Amino acid sequence: MPLRSDWSENECPIRRSLDVLGDPWVLVIVRDVLQGRGRFEQLRNGLGISEAVLSRRLRSMEEAGLLTRVDYRDGGGRLRRGYAATEAAAELLPVLQQLAVWSERHLPFPEGGGHMGLLHNACGHESTRGEVCSACGEELRAEDMTWVKTWKDVSTPLVGPGVLGGLGVSA
Repeated sequence: MPLRSDWSENECPIRRSLDVLGDPWVLVIVRDVLQGRGRFEQLRNGLGISEAVLSRRLRSMEEAGLLTRVDYRDGGGRLRRGYAATEAAAELLPVLQQLAVWSERHLPFPEGGGHMGLLHNACGHESTRGEVCSACGEELRAEDMTWVKTWKDVSTPLVGPGVLGGLGVSA
């Protein structure tokens, strides 16, 4: 999924990571999958992305080791496929958190927008960092966190690697 050229063999670790993560859809797909929205329809509808673009991104993210396919049965018993985060995708939580913090510090809030906090479930405090809780110092894992979106007045618990949220299905 390179933006400009193939940077997969480049010496610079930032270029190598951008070879996989440089497409903006990748990080918002990881964000949604970590929030337990890994079913194709959920991703398509939530992101407002075309089926063709989403299919290509999901396939390349699976090839890059960010997502894994998870089988589940829908309400009618039909076998379906969804996507769960791998450990590599779950380890992007600090990156996503720092992007949110950076945005709130340096970009104006849109009308109706608000703060997005990362709540550490174990201590009950909001962390301003994504790797270690800024309140208690404990290492953070996606499955121990909740995103609080004040503009939507919702709290969304995150899921860990291999979990297709809301279905109790693990890879």
